[in-house]
Amino acid sequence: MAVESSNDIYALPEDCLATALSLTSPKDVCRLSAVASTFRSASQSDTVWARFLPSDYLHIISRALDGGDSLLSNFHSKKDLYLHLCDHPLLIDDGRKSFQLEKLSGKKCCMLSARDLSIVWGDTPQYWRFLSLPESRFPEVAELLDVCWSMVHGFDHQSAEGYVKVSGSESEKRSVCLDPDGARKRRHQLVPRRVGLFYRRLTQMRNPEAMLPEEEPEDPKQRGDGWMEVELGECFVEEGQDGELEVSVMEVKGGHWKSGIIIQGIEIRPKESQ
Repeated sequence: MAVESSNDIYALPEDCLATALSLTSPKDVCRLSAVASTFRSASQSDTVWARFLPSDYLHIISRALDGGDSLLSNFHSKKDLYLHLCDHPLLIDDGRKSFQLEKLSGKKCCMLSARDLSIVWGDTPQYWRFLSLPESRFPEVAELLDVCWSMVHGFDHQSAEGYVKVSGSESEKRSVCLDPDGARKRRHQLVPRRVGLFYRRLTQMRNPEAMLPEEEPEDPKQRGDGWMEVELGECFVEEGQDGELEVSVMEVKGGHWKSGIIIQGIEIRPKESQ
């Protein structure tokens, strides 16, 4: 069928429009569906949304806690399933990971639970404990216990170091602040009372590096689910590239005990387009 003008596109069969829409993106489809009723009808097609779902989505859903059959039976269209996976993280692998789709692009987001992380001294009850919180998506979160100086939590005056690395490439390191109120404290130069001159000098003698001026750290931000998050780094993976992703956060320069932080997990997700 020859298309002589832009208006003739509305004369195309709906299945042709659906095929064309499937070659765009979820964001574009939502925009085009608001242009004309012809696009709106075609945008509901399974042809469109099956293309936006990951090619291995059935395998991923089969790893859900209940096996995934009940989830698939609840949705009669690929669009409804797509939107559900965007808005409701799916617990997989015995509840130790969650899977989700980024709504505008359809790209995968994965969160590793605290149980799936390698935490130094994580199996020592004196330092860490695992507990259930109703606001967490996972059955358990990890809490760093108070082991020394209960009035000093240790993250409010010393940044941590985060890095992200794909095997075979250079790691990107950045300074991160784990104190939700860290930016305000830096602006007003607030220092915990228990960290006085003696303690700062003692730290300097133990580790002079800890007293060197730091770069401005990455501050925590509020997430849509109520948790705070801090970005540890970025990495670029080419299509078809296979390798291991290493993610780490540590603070070993301050020389003092820490406590009070609760870890839900580490999320790996696509970078938002500018």
